Amino acid sequence: MKKVLIFSLAVIFGFALVMGCGPEEKAKTEEKAAAEAPAKTIFVTIGTGGITGVYYPTGGAIAKIMNKKKDQYGIRATVESTGGSVFNVNAVMAGDLEFGVVQSDRQFQAINGMAEWKDKGKQEDLRAVFTIHPESITLVAAVDAGIETIQDLKGKRVNIGNPGSGQRQNSIDALTAAGINYETDITAESVKAAEAPGLLQDGRIDAFFYTVGHPAGNIKEATAGARKVRIVPITGPGIDKLIAENPYYAKATIPASLYPGAANDADVETFGVKATFVTSAKVPENVVYAITKEVFDNFEDFKKLHPAYIVLTKANMLEGQSAPIHAGAEKYYKEAGLK
Repeated sequence: MKKVLIFSLAVIFGFALVMGCGPEEKAKTEEKAAAEAPAKTIFVTIGTGGITGVYYPTGGAIAKIMNKKKDQYGIRATVESTGGSVFNVNAVMAGDLEFGVVQSDRQFQAINGMAEWKDKGKQEDLRAVFTIHPESITLVAAVDAGIETIQDLKGKRVNIGNPGSGQRQNSIDALTAAGINYETDITAESVKAAEAPGLLQDGRIDAFFYTVGHPAGNIKEATAGARKVRIVPITGPGIDKLIAENPYYAKATIPASLYPGAANDADVETFGVKATFVTSAKVPENVVYAITKEVFDNFEDFKKLHPAYIVLTKANMLEGQSAPIHAGAEKYYKEAGLK
């Protein structure tokens, strides 16, 4: 009887507690539960380029740094190998990618409605985040093809890059500046950069262009085969004029020591652009802020992730941008005293 009485009192007491929890207490309980619940994960994709270039590991480096803090920010970053700069700009503008690695010249052309965007018009929602590594316009040629200067490409089979890649326009610019019509003076191939070393070694092309940061796996592959190759200088009065007329181009040097398999005994003079990290104005400010903060707050670790980053400084990562800086990146730069 005593046990029954105790049980009954416990039930009545518990019921009283529940009934005594008014609207205010209930709201506090629900608010606390919501605060303790894990935030919904935001997935972002970074568009890069071919897996043998520097864009792919660059996207991977940024994603790696970001994903270490996925529990803090609720952001999960993934990397996608793509056709390159033009594809990345268009995909970011369409909302298919949140971020993309894009050549500085392509960023300039997109925001100003030039080149591939002449008919589409200015890509006004394009936003800059930061600049990454310098990229040299690199011309690799078979020694047995007798190509020692860019002018020697006349009559040869040359890969100028796939449609949708930044390197294709660079190749055309270089050829045009050197007095070569890519449609009539050479047999132009339009394959992806990853395929070019194999075609060169198989004797199906005589040379290929590639705009890339160094050292690059693509160039190492090309210089490691049985067919001897050299990296050809891209210089001359026409090239100097091209650089002077286009703010996104600058002279560059490729150290011969990076490619011991090449038939070069001196550094190679050429010109180049910069790789930039872009997004859309529609990507939330907190997402862009978080990625910018993590890259810059872990700057020394980021630099160690690829040899092409050795020349980076926090200051030069804010240079070479044509599109407006995204509000999220701008917020971090002001907090860090970088602007």
